[in-house]
Amino acid sequence: MVSTLAVPGSYPTLRDALEVAPDGAVIVLAPGTYRERLEIRGRRLTIKADDRAGAGAGERDADGRVVIDASELDGPAIEMSRSEVCVEGVTVTSGDYAAVIVAGGRLVLRQCEISAGFGAGVQATDGAIVEADEVRVLRAQYGFVFSDAGGEVQQSEVRGISDDGVIVRLGADPVIRGTTVAECGYRGIYVYQSGRPVIERCDVSSTGDAGIVAAHGSQPRIVETWVHETGGSGIVIGPGCAAVVEQCRVEQTAEPAVLVDPSATATVTLDQSGTPLRSTATTQDAAEVDRLLGQLDAMIGLAGVKGEVRALIDEIQVNEWRRSAGLSVGAVSHHLIFTGAPGTGKTTVARIYGQLLKALGVLPNGQFREVSRRDLVGQYIGHTAEKTTSVFEAAMGGVLFIDEAYTLARAGGATADFGQEAIDTLVKLMEDHRDQVAVIVAGYTKEMADFLDANSGLASRFAKTLEFENYGPDELVMIADRIARNDDYVFAAGLPTALHEHFTHLERDRNFGNAREARKLLEGMRKAQSGRLRAMGRMPSRDDLRTLMVDDLRAAAR
Repeated sequence: MVSTLAVPGSYPTLRDALEVAPDGAVIVLAPGTYRERLEIRGRRLTIKADDRAGAGAGERDADGRVVIDASELDGPAIEMSRSEVCVEGVTVTSGDYAAVIVAGGRLVLRQCEISAGFGAGVQATDGAIVEADEVRVLRAQYGFVFSDAGGEVQQSEVRGISDDGVIVRLGADPVIRGTTVAECGYRGIYVYQSGRPVIERCDVSSTGDAGIVAAHGSQPRIVETWVHETGGSGIVIGPGCAAVVEQCRVEQTAEPAVLVDPSATATVTLDQSGTPLRSTATTQDAAEVDRLLGQLDAMIGLAGVKGEVRALIDEIQVNEWRRSAGLSVGAVSHHLIFTGAPGTGKTTVARIYGQLLKALGVLPNGQFREVSRRDLVGQYIGHTAEKTTSVFEAAMGGVLFIDEAYTLARAGGATADFGQEAIDTLVKLMEDHRDQVAVIVAGYTKEMADFLDANSGLASRFAKTLEFENYGPDELVMIADRIARNDDYVFAAGLPTALHEHFTHLERDRNFGNAREARKLLEGMRKAQSGRLRAMGRMPSRDDLRTLMVDDLRAAAR
C-alpha cells in the first residue's frame, strides 16, 4: 500500500521526510518555499504539491506555490540516480548548478516550473528517461540537456535561455513534442554526437543563432515544426548527418532558411501555406489544383500525357490525405522523363507540373528552372560537379528541367567529356533531395534511352516516363489558330482547310518541330500579309490588318 506523508507539521525538512518514506510513498508538500536540496538515490517516490491551506515546514509563498529553492546552496535542487521519481506541481530553482540532474532511472515531471542561474534546467545522463509534461523552463543556461538519455518532453515551454534551449547528444533519443522553444541566446535545439531525437509539432523562435542545428553524425527527425524569427538559418543539417525534415514551416530566418551540408543525407519537405502547424488541416490548395488541371486540359492534344499527369497528381493527393490521417506513406519520387520530338509541349507541361506540386504542398515554391548541357558541364576536372551542384541547389523547392539531357551522356567513351560527371553528380543529388525538387529530363525518345544507360542508378531515380507524341494535322491547325487569335489575327474562309492540307504533307523527319512549325509558318504568313497590304494602294481597314488569307499561306510555304 502506498503511504502518504504530509510535510506540514510532520517533518522539519524535506530531507527528513525522504529518509523515513518507504519506497512507493507519495510525499505531499504544502505551499511554501523549501530552501534545501533533494538527493535521491535508488528510490521510488512521488513528490507533489498540495494546494490545501495550512502552515508548512517551508516559508509561505505569496502565490500559494510549492518552491524547492537551492539558489543559495552548493548543488542542484534535485539530484537523483537509479531512481523512479515523479514530481508534480512544484517550482524548482537553483543557483550555479543545474536545477534537476538525473543519472539513470526515470523521472516524471508534471506541471512544474524550473529555473537555474547556471547550467541546465533539466539534465539527463547515463541512460536516464525523462518524461516532462507541461513543464516550463523559464531561466537557465540551457533548457533540457539529454546525454545518452531518452524520454519525452511534451506540451512544455523553454524560454529565456542564455545559451541553447535544448541539447541532445551522445546518442540520446528523446521525443520533443508540442513544445515551444523561444528567446534563446544561441540555438533553439542543438543535436550533436549522434543524437537521434524526434522533434514533432514544436514552435522554435527568437533565437540568437539558428533555430535547429544537427551536427557530428546526428540523425534528427523534425516533423511539422514551425521555425521562425531566428538570428541564423532556420534549420541546419551539418556534415555526416542523416535527417528527415517533414512538412516544417520555416520563415523569417536568415538565409538560407534550410542549410544542408553536401555530405549530409537529408530529406526535406517544407510547408509554406501559412496554416498553423499545430492544426491537422491539409496544406493542399484544392482550388489551385483544379485551376492548374484545367490549364493542362486546355492544352491541345496530349491525351496520354494529360492522363499520366492526372494519375500522378491523384497519387500525390491521396498520399497527403493518408499522411494527414496518420497512415504510412512510402517514399515517392517526383522526378520524370519526358520523351518526344521538339515542340510537343514538354516545357509547358513541366511548368504546370511544378505549380501542381506546390499547390499540393509537396514543393515549397514550384519555381521553374530550365537548363541545358552548357549550364551543367565545366571546363576542367572537378568544375562540372561544382556547376551541377550549384544549378541543382538553385532549383531546390521547384522544378529543374534539363532539355536535351541526352547530350550529357559520354559520346563514344571519350574520357575528356565531363558530361558523365554531371550525370553522376545528378544521380546522387536526386536521391538525397527527392522531396525538395522535381527533376525532369527531356529529349528524343531513342536518345533518352541511351542517356539512362549512362549510369546504373539513373533510371531508378525517375518515377515515370511520359511520351509526347507528334501533333497531327488537326491539332496543328488548332495550335496555329490559337497562336493567331492570341496575336489578334483571324483566319479567312478556306485558310483552315489549306493549313490542314499543308500540315498533312509536311515531312515529319527528325527536324520536324511540331508547334514550332505552326509558329514559324504563321511568322511567314504575317510577313506575306504585310507585303500584300502594302501593295493595296490604300490604307487597310481594321479587318484587313487582322485577316490572314490563303494567299499568305501560299507565299509563306514557298
